[in-house]
Amino acid sequence: MKIVGFHSHHDCSYSILKNGIPIVHNELERFNRVKNSLANSVQFFLDNEEDFSDIKYMTTHRTGGMSDNDYMESFNKCLDIVKGNGGDAYVIGHHQSHASNAFFTSNFKEALIMTIDGGGIDKDDGSLHEVNEIDTDKGAKITCTTFWNGKDNKIEPLEIMSRGKLNLGFYWANCTKYIFGLGTWKDPRGDQAGTVMGMAALGNADKYIGHFENLSNMTGHTQPKGLKFLKEEADKSEQNRFDIAAALQKKTEQVMKEILKPYIEKYKPKNLCLSGGVSLNCVSVGKMLDWFPNVNIFVDPIPYDAGLSLGSSRYLWHHILDNPRIYDNPKNWSPYLGYTYSEEDVNKAIKQREDEIEVTGADDDYVIQKMINKQIISVFGGGSESGRRALGNRSILADPRHAETKDIVNEKVKHRQWFRPFAPSVLRDYVKDWFVHDVDSPYMNVAMKFKDGMSEKVPAVVHFDDSARLQTVSKEDNEWYYNFIDKFRVKTDVPIILNTSFNDREPIVETPQHALDCFLRTNIDYLYFRDYGVLVSKVW
Repeated sequence: MKIVGFHSHHDCSYSILKNGIPIVHNELERFNRVKNSLANSVQFFLDNEEDFSDIKYMTTHRTGGMSDNDYMESFNKCLDIVKGNGGDAYVIGHHQSHASNAFFTSNFKEALIMTIDGGGIDKDDGSLHEVNEIDTDKGAKITCTTFWNGKDNKIEPLEIMSRGKLNLGFYWANCTKYIFGLGTWKDPRGDQAGTVMGMAALGNADKYIGHFENLSNMTGHTQPKGLKFLKEEADKSEQNRFDIAAALQKKTEQVMKEILKPYIEKYKPKNLCLSGGVSLNCVSVGKMLDWFPNVNIFVDPIPYDAGLSLGSSRYLWHHILDNPRIYDNPKNWSPYLGYTYSEEDVNKAIKQREDEIEVTGADDDYVIQKMINKQIISVFGGGSESGRRALGNRSILADPRHAETKDIVNEKVKHRQWFRPFAPSVLRDYVKDWFVHDVDSPYMNVAMKFKDGMSEKVPAVVHFDDSARLQTVSKEDNEWYYNFIDKFRVKTDVPIILNTSFNDREPIVETPQHALDCFLRTNIDYLYFRDYGVLVSKVW
């Protein structure tokens, strides 16, 4: 039995659960190449999936306000399929879906759950699902921060805050746009809040922190006029921009700690799950390890709105249909839920660009030696990753031991700001030797400091504050990637490689054609179709 879940707003997506296990999660931006895409996810599902006979249930987090006739036509068509299979449709709350994906993806049997973002539709008591109708916005409100108690196969609301009480998501969006002139989720450039977070490591927070203390108490109602002075300051110099970003980050950390601490003290949880777009602030997540050292922290692998399709489906399967949790099954939390492409697909893409490339056979050892020789490698294989981070299947890889590698990848490959950091992919067993906290971070969503003396060994993946947003890799997560890094470790005595997403100011590549297009317009040295032992270089 299958459940199909849809998210129909920005970062639109669809997902499929089969007997409670996620088997598909596709974000439409990967296919239409539009960042934070707002498109018809239902029609994309209908066009790309073949067998609808066992689709028993359908979920979405909202449909109210969807006036687009094409979208509603697709929605009703899918609804007819589900009803024809003897099933039904459910509307699940926005934060209800976030909380569900975080908790039910985790391996925790019990946890405190916090969701925090720019806003979504929920009811005060978390009961949106009880109204089994398509338009359920009546009686609901825009919420931005929620707390839940998760236990076994249920989540129960503790507090659901309205937008006017606290809204870090919109506050960051306003600052990103009006102070720094960068893109938000509404912008064709996509959400660039991560750029601001990267700038913060180079700044002095104390210089401007007082101005943030006085800005609308970090609600979503901050107007541009309240940011006028900071924008003027930011325009004067790059260092001012860094200092302002540092103040914003510091204020965010203060607020996160302030809102979390009472719940930690009251409920004394052993485990904490996080979701919502603000959870992408990996620096704040890393600080939580210091604030609450006795609490295990799990961050939703897709904490932004693309994860809502999966979260609403999980909520239906566990909470509403009362199916038991599936613990200790790697497939339950695998991020590799996108399409896998055949050798025929790869060969077809190569044929289309054959005048521009040279193709040879290769294996992992050969490619690793290229990396050791300071060459930049793009890797394509397996199912594409769900979420914002490339985790080894659609990645650009390099040797982290050379400081100049960071500048080469930023300037000649990614075409982005010089200060932007790159992530270290580190073998899970070696985290304790290199970093101050020995934690799991398989989705690259926690930033933390290196241990003394260790960062100098891998300068290409160290940010300016001696931290890194790390990805921990185990065989259970990704066997090929684990073995690849381990082979690099044997040759170099370093269990870490530089990993960044395979893209160039665009969504992560999805298809073999996307991979070749990106490879040919950048200064990546080689493209490795790892599943088929194919190495591509350029014809100069």
